Amino acid sequence: MSKTVAIIGAGHAGVQAAASLREEGFDGEVVLISAEPDLPYHKPPLSKAFIKDPAATPQLLRGEVFYSGHNIKLELGSVVNRIDAAARRIIFSGGRQLGYDSLILATGSRPRILNESQNLHGIMVLRTLDDARRMRDVAASASNVLVVGAGFIGLEAAATLAAAGRRVTVIEAQDRPLGRAVAPLIATHVRQRLEAMGVRVLTGAKLDTLRGDAGQVSGALLAGGEEIAAQLVVVGIGVTPEVSLAEQMDLELGNGVRVDGSMRTSVDGVLAVGDCVYFRHWMTGGHVRLESVQNATDQAKLAAKTIVGQNAQYTAVPWFWSDIGDMKLQMVGLPGRSDRQVMVGALEDNRFSVYHFSQDRLTAIETVNRPADHMLGRKMLATNYSPSPEALASNPEGVKSAFAEWQALNGS
Repeated sequence: MSKTVAIIGAGHAGVQAAASLREEGFDGEVVLISAEPDLPYHKPPLSKAFIKDPAATPQLLRGEVFYSGHNIKLELGSVVNRIDAAARRIIFSGGRQLGYDSLILATGSRPRILNESQNLHGIMVLRTLDDARRMRDVAASASNVLVVGAGFIGLEAAATLAAAGRRVTVIEAQDRPLGRAVAPLIATHVRQRLEAMGVRVLTGAKLDTLRGDAGQVSGALLAGGEEIAAQLVVVGIGVTPEVSLAEQMDLELGNGVRVDGSMRTSVDGVLAVGDCVYFRHWMTGGHVRLESVQNATDQAKLAAKTIVGQNAQYTAVPWFWSDIGDMKLQMVGLPGRSDRQVMVGALEDNRFSVYHFSQDRLTAIETVNRPADHMLGRKMLATNYSPSPEALASNPEGVKSAFAEWQALNGS
C-alpha cells in the first residue's frame, strides 16, 4: 500500500522536506499544504527590495514545474482546521479530510502584535507575501515611517524605506538595537550606519499609544511624551512559534514543538521542522529554537531521512544572515556564554569580524561585509577546530593557513 506524507507549511522548511523526500527515494504520495494562495516563495527578500519596488515580484523557492515534475501535490490556499493524530487525518476548514502515514509540521512562527490601536489602517507586521504587498502599497504614500522594534526585520525594513526616501524612526525598548542577537560592538556599528543614512534610532524608548485620523494611523506618543508622525507603522517586536495544531494533538511543547535529534515529536508519525521547533542543540547541550533558513533547510533534510528509515541525527552548524543597508551581517555558531571576543578588520571600513571564544574555544563568528571569514568559520566549527585567540589577535591572516595545515594533518 502506498504511503502518504503530508507537510503542513510551505516555507523553506516545508518545501525542502518535500524535495528531500524525493531525493531520498520516497516513492509514495507527498502533499505540501499551504494556507497561502501563492506558490512558495523566499521570505528574506520581502523586507528589502520588494517593499520599495512596485515592480518587484516574489522570488519562488521552486518553479511550479518542480512540484509537478516530482509528483508533489500542492495544496495552496488550504487552511487546516485540526488534526486527528490517532486516526492520522487532517481536517481542513470546510470539512474536507486527508489521511496520512507521516506528518511533518513546518508551521513556522507568527509575529507578535501590538495591542494598541490595531483597528487603525497602516499598522503592519511583515511575515508573508500579502503583508509585504500591503506594506508596499502604504509605503508608497507615506512620508513618515515608525518602526517599533530594532530586531533584524525592523532594521532591514528601516534601511530599505529610508533608502526609498522616507523619514524613518526606529524605537527600541532595550538599550541597544538587535538586543542579544549580536555583539554590542556590531550593534553600535549598525546603529551608527543607519543614523548616517538618516534613520533616527531611539533606544530605551517605549510606545505609549498610537494615534489615528479617520481610521488611518497618523503617529505615536512615546512614554516620555514625545510625539512622532507616522503614516506607516512597522511592528517588529519578535515572533512566537506557531504551535496551535501541535497543541491540539497534545504534542510535547517547550519554546516550540519539542523534537528529538531526528525531528520526531512526542506523537508517533508526527515530525516537526523549522522555526516552530524546540530541540537540544549539540553545540550548547541545551534546548534552543532557531529562526533561520539554514536551520529550516537542514532539519527538513533530516526529517526526510527519518521518514525513509535512516538513523540520522542533527549535527548542522547554525548560521544566519541579515542585509541592513550597506551591511551584510553573517553569523555562524552560537555565542552562548562566550567570555572573550577578538575583532578582526576595521570598523571605519565597514568590514570586520568578531570571533567569540569560551574558555579559548571558538564558539561563533559574526561578520560585517567579510564573507570569507564567515565561510572559514563554518568550516572551522564543523570540524571542531579552534584557533588560538592570541594567534588570531596577532596574526589574523595566518588563521586560514593554520587551519589548512590542520586539515591536511587530520585528513579532513
